[in-house]
Amino acid sequence: MGLKLEDIAQIDNKLSQRHIDLDPGGYFIIYLEQETGLICAKHFTNVIDEHGLAVDPETGKVIPARGKVARTHTTIFTGRTAKELSVEIFEKTKPCPVTQLDHAAYLGREFVRAEIALVTGQEYVQD
Repeated sequence: MGLKLEDIAQIDNKLSQRHIDLDPGGYFIIYLEQETGLICAKHFTNVIDEHGLAVDPETGKVIPARGKVARTHTTIFTGRTAKELSVEIFEKTKPCPVTQLDHAAYLGREFVRAEIALVTGQEYVQD
């Protein structure tokens, strides 16, 4: 018996609640530009403090996980597909802004979700 869409959603929702170690290389805000047909990923730098929290390297303040934060991104990466965006970040950017394999896997999953939303015209919300 195969998985149903509801089963997959339930598994994903449960796994989204787990603890993850933050990447000292920074984080990405992923969004779509439907009018230009692009998947966009803004990269922000951070420092991980002794408590495992992301801290703004300029102010030393903890970066909240929710809500608006006034920070300046270091780079905006764009691609028409998940693969094109991944090549830009992981193969063409030196040094690579992603320093942890679990972060790379997460980004790959999110880029595919964003690509599907772009193609189908659905709303994309980053997990």
